[in-house]
Amino acid sequence: MDWRLFASAFGLVFLAELGDKTQLATMMLAARAESPAMVFFGAMLAMLLNVSLAVLLGSLLVRVIPAEYVRYGAGVIFLLLGGFMLLGR
Repeated sequence: MDWRLFASAFGLVFLAELGDKTQLATMMLAARAESPAMVFFGAMLAMLLNVSLAVLLGSLLVRVIPAEYVRYGAGVIFLLLGGFMLLGR
């Protein structure tokens, strides 16, 4: 098992999700819910599905497109999204 890869994935996702809209929405749901455990399990299942799709699509994408191009494409997308956020669009 590649523990460095595991730690990288964990750290990146953990830090990326801190304070984002998903976390804030989940906190609001839990604050209003009679059963915070159900909010936890619902949010956990949603994240599991999202991450599973990302891993599946990522692993399929590098079979068709070289990994270097995927990295560049992801970088461009992040820059565009950051630009849109700065411009308030």
